[in-house]
Amino acid sequence: MSDSEIPQGDGQPVKVYLDLLRIRMDTEDYRLLLRVVEPVLKALDEERLSSLDFALDSSGDELPPQVRDEAALVIATAVTGRLDNEVVEIDVDETGPVRIVTDATTASDPVRLGEIADYIRERHQQTEELRGIAEVSGLPTDF
Repeated sequence: MSDSEIPQGDGQPVKVYLDLLRIRMDTEDYRLLLRVVEPVLKALDEERLSSLDFALDSSGDELPPQVRDEAALVIATAVTGRLDNEVVEIDVDETGPVRIVTDATTASDPVRLGEIADYIRERHQQTEELRGIAEVSGLPTDF
């Protein structure tokens, strides 16, 4: 797939970011990145993202960490139209380290990152409670 085939809506920030990555990244890593982000960018362009099941850390093929992080940043750029997104790792006691994508201002704000960690903890607790209810009820627990 060539860069011209990647849907980008108005896409200028995504195009700029992909051009920078093409220069910075190893050719094979860049091609892998394009294979990962293309379906998401296409879904965004067609406004059908809600029908796309997508995970950057799926249990199938392992993505190299650099490619996974850059894919997350390309997708964030497509969603936000901003080039100042960053991948930040937050340590959450219940789940271990969690990687999130956020803007540069939030990434440098420990108070805001703490609020995000609290939210992740709360969601994890709710998920575990629902999993317990599902298990007792004989329902699937793989959500």
